Amino acid sequence: MARNKEALVLVLDVGPTMHAILPEIEKVCSMLIEKKLIFSKNDEVGVVLFGAEATENELTKEVGGYEHVTVLRNIKVVDGDLVEALQSLPRGSVPGDFLDAIIVGMDMLIKKFGPTNKGKKRLCLITNAIHPIKDPYEGTKEDQVITIASQIMAQGMKMDCIIARLNQNLEANKRVMEENDFLLRVFSNKSSSKTVYVENSTKLLGALRTRNISPVTIYRGDFELSSTLKIKVWVYKKTSEEKFPTLKRYSDKAPPTDKFATHEVKVDYEYRSTQDTSRVVPPEQRIKGFQYGPQVVPISSAELEAVKFKPDKSVKLLGFTKASNIMRHYYMKDVNIFIAEPGNTKANLAVSALARAMQEMNKVAIVRCVWRQGQGNVVVGVLTPNISDNESIPDSFYFNVLPFAEDVREFQFPSFSNLPLSMHPNQQQQEAADKLVRMLDLAPNGKQETLQPDFTPNPVLERFYRYLELKSKDRNAAVPPLDETLKKITEPDPEILSQNKSIIDDFCRCFELKENPKLKKSTRRLLKEKPSRSNEEGENFANGSDAQPMEAIEYTSNVKVEKIGDSNPVHDFEVMMSRRDSPEWVSKAIQFMKEKIFHLMENSCEGDTYQKAVECLVALRKGCILEQEPKQFNDFLLHLYKFCQEKDLKSFCEYLASHKVTLISKTEATDSEVTEDEAKTFMVKSEPKSEQ
Repeated sequence: MARNKEALVLVLDVGPTMHAILPEIEKVCSMLIEKKLIFSKNDEVGVVLFGAEATENELTKEVGGYEHVTVLRNIKVVDGDLVEALQSLPRGSVPGDFLDAIIVGMDMLIKKFGPTNKGKKRLCLITNAIHPIKDPYEGTKEDQVITIASQIMAQGMKMDCIIARLNQNLEANKRVMEENDFLLRVFSNKSSSKTVYVENSTKLLGALRTRNISPVTIYRGDFELSSTLKIKVWVYKKTSEEKFPTLKRYSDKAPPTDKFATHEVKVDYEYRSTQDTSRVVPPEQRIKGFQYGPQVVPISSAELEAVKFKPDKSVKLLGFTKASNIMRHYYMKDVNIFIAEPGNTKANLAVSALARAMQEMNKVAIVRCVWRQGQGNVVVGVLTPNISDNESIPDSFYFNVLPFAEDVREFQFPSFSNLPLSMHPNQQQQEAADKLVRMLDLAPNGKQETLQPDFTPNPVLERFYRYLELKSKDRNAAVPPLDETLKKITEPDPEILSQNKSIIDDFCRCFELKENPKLKKSTRRLLKEKPSRSNEEGENFANGSDAQPMEAIEYTSNVKVEKIGDSNPVHDFEVMMSRRDSPEWVSKAIQFMKEKIFHLMENSCEGDTYQKAVECLVALRKGCILEQEPKQFNDFLLHLYKFCQEKDLKSFCEYLASHKVTLISKTEATDSEVTEDEAKTFMVKSEPKSEQ
């Protein structure tokens, strides 16, 4: 048997109490075979049914008993016929005995493979386990289970038990269920058996392990705490992203009668000279080049190899830090797990002591990792202690990659505290929002978490696999509607929404809800509140204590403004700030607006243009906050004040002071170097008039 090749026997309960959930079992089992056809086409699968009226298995013929157990399919390589068979399981009419069915499945694996292929043989039992099993001829039921479990271990088999109890009235069978649950726990304790209880179709979909992925180490070697202290460790991947299966190019040029055609497509590339397109450039005349500004810099393969950073394979401890210093959003890529070298007692003891000391002191370790010799990059990550509750499982570490300075992305958002009190939610609105959040809590107190990661499949992948199976039968098959089970993952539960309609209605009454219009791709945030031109609303120009909230809107105009005009400079500034066809438009808009403000101020006749200048200044202030350019505005306002003092334009300074124009503080833009107190005490204020 190949390294990853698996032999699996599905042991399925089709008795009367399982009829309601058999459609879900058909889906999950057929999905299992579909994935094996994609990823493990050499795997072998057999199917045993119990709870049917008929009896058809070799043990009945050989020794008798094992009634109502039917071998639907003997163990053989997976194919499309098995998918179809699992999509239409027969409905049984008698209660089934899951122990008899397990023994029949074991017998099939033993006769097929014997004592070989240990660890690659698996049984998968799916039942609700609410019917009593028969009493054995000798001993107790527990003794019988212990005997079966020891045989499972001796033959190198594994067993997964999925106990599906979905929306059923189980009170009448409570005593029997407790007895069966006890026997299943014995299986788990005495063999490599795993038991999972599922209460809904979504969890059932994720409970059956559909891919057999063998763990492969990414590192084996020393964990260097110092030059004299090293621990032998192995590193495995704990989690990784599951991606779509690789799509291959397929050629239909081969004759239909050719049974040995591979339909493989081979791609060859030719490189031609730009001066003479008819001349093909051979490989020895080609060299790689890197863009550097407007030019391309050629670098030969020898030079490229010489500048590569080539660290030695190692895992080195850099130091320890408080766990609170490493934020969860710092983690990058997949999670790895560090374990002590198997069979190394001293390494196990050292890893356990280190992990428990870190847990006790609430510390994490920062390590530098180079997984392979000649690896082109160095990884810096954090080790988090993983203390085991099971005595048979040693302590370990979880490893997460941390970002370098070039990987960090800082997103700056204005604080809600800058908004006026009128924009803050009142007590009634806050209570309505709290109720809405509690209503949709996926992990409420006293209840089991919904959509647990271990049992929630990726709905995108599941939908793809199902459609692929349809296309394998009919190339013109249409995309089917979304399955109800997948809807429970991707959409809110309609039962919860209907039961809590009053909470949703209360939330809608407390807030004004508007439809969000579909925005064009070229749109960009701009300033929503345009300054008023009336003296009565002059107090709202600046971001003072009575200022209106700064919000953003989307402009959908296709008109491209390239300069700030005289008729409507604020609008022209906003449109220029929204342009993203070049990174220069923001800086151009700010510079043009500065020049426009100076022009209005210098050419004023007894202050007739002061109001327009202040409107432009307020628009500039808001734009600099949105684009995180506070220094540009603060430097300009200081320069403007100094210019007014030198040119004896105190009247304009008084006009600014009366409209409470201030510097941009740290609370409004994190990049600002001005504190809130400094902004409030800015020296744009009214000057005492001299006596005539």
